[in-house]
Amino acid sequence: MTTLYLGTRKSALALWQAHHVRERLLACHPDLVITLVPMVTEGDRRLGGPLIDTGGKALFTKELEQGLVEGRIDFAVHSMKDVVADLPAGLAIAAILEREDPRDALVARGPMTLAELPAGTRVGTESLRRRAQIQAIRPDLLFAGLRGNVNSRLARLDAGEYGAVILAAAGLKRLGFADRISAYLAPEVSLPAAAQGAIGIECRADDHATRACVAVLHDADTAVCVEAERVVNAVLAGGCRLPVAAFATLDGAAIRIRGIVAEPAGKRLLRAERQGDRHAAESLARAVAGDLLAQGADRIIEALVKNPP
Repeated sequence: MTTLYLGTRKSALALWQAHHVRERLLACHPDLVITLVPMVTEGDRRLGGPLIDTGGKALFTKELEQGLVEGRIDFAVHSMKDVVADLPAGLAIAAILEREDPRDALVARGPMTLAELPAGTRVGTESLRRRAQIQAIRPDLLFAGLRGNVNSRLARLDAGEYGAVILAAAGLKRLGFADRISAYLAPEVSLPAAAQGAIGIECRADDHATRACVAVLHDADTAVCVEAERVVNAVLAGGCRLPVAAFATLDGAAIRIRGIVAEPAGKRLLRAERQGDRHAAESLARAVAGDLLAQGADRIIEALVKNPP
């Protein structure tokens, strides 16, 4: 009987994802023993300011990856949205699970759509990507930062600190809060972050036994879309919660890749799109990023890195 140690953050959503992966693996490998190893990451400890100021995505994965390198865990479960483009040496993404709903969702204090929010409504979101896109169509809304886990964000909404909050639909659904969603935001309104809604499993690259074990959960369709989105993000250096969006969809053998880079407050949205064969996804993704750079995306990103809003 083989025992594997699974590393996870301690947040409710991360634990849900870890248990989900564990249950699915045990269903495929009944003789396997999987022990969860909860860890606290730097991102969980540093809740006082925007992630663009404090280190970005790596804050949520560094401790887990260190556990892999040191052999304290055999694999880690991540929200792929939090995984940096360049993995530490010796580590690899061994599986990407079928994607949950990738859209953003509006949670308001009452049933209403984004268009129905009263002017001046205080909207909570830490994402510059969400804020810029929504302000482009609703400049009359007031936006305020909102860090913390899903439960704490909903609690602050219920306490009256905000009139509405914007969260990932996938997290709300996974935690049983689908009934709190007032409206889903179509990609045409708020293009999702790269890899939003996808769960990934990270292992040591040379641990062939563990990689073979978790490969049963790999979804090729999700993976080709997620990896294309991550290429757009990587080329644009959009990892630190910058207003960069990338979203890919499949239609049979064809893939459609969309990208956005936005100025704060939605003053300017740069858009690019490419379509083609799924086997050319990486080159198409690089072309999307190149189109955005040709429009001046690099200047927007550099300005935000130097002077975060």
